[in-house]
Amino acid sequence: MEVLTFLIPVSLGLGCLGLLAFWWTLRSDQYDDPEGDSARILRDDYDDHPAD
Repeated sequence: MEVLTFLIPVSLGLGCLGLLAFWWTLRSDQYDDPEGDSARILRDDYDDHPAD
């Protein structure tokens, strides 16, 4: 049971680190897609056939 005094703070710290990393990616516009799928599907250079 003594190991829990070590594992609980480590797991909370890693969880907070993951949340901070996710928040940073949101704030730095990592998920922006200026040309979304709705416009991209209409372009001619995207087709279902592989290039020869």
